[in-house]
Amino acid sequence: MKNLIRILFFIILAALCTGYSFIWKEDAHTGHRIIGFAVLALAFVLMPLFLFHRYKGRNIREFRLFKDEEDHKNAENQ
Repeated sequence: MKNLIRILFFIILAALCTGYSFIWKEDAHTGHRIIGFAVLALAFVLMPLFLFHRYKGRNIREFRLFKDEEDHKNAENQ
C-alpha cells in the first residue's frame, strides 16, 4: 500500500508538471485539462488511500474533540 501511494503521488506530480509545461509551451486547453484530472486524482484517489493507510487499525474515537456525551454538554453550556 505504501509503495502504491508513492507511485500514485509521483504520477500525479508528473501530470501536474506536464500540464504546466503544456500551458507554457503548447496548448493551454490541454494543459488545463491535464491539471484538472491530476487534481481530481489527488483528491478522490490518493487522499482516501492515504487516509485509509494511515488510520488503518486505529481507534477513531481517540481523535474526537468530545470524548463523552457529558463533555459535549458541558462545552455547550459555557
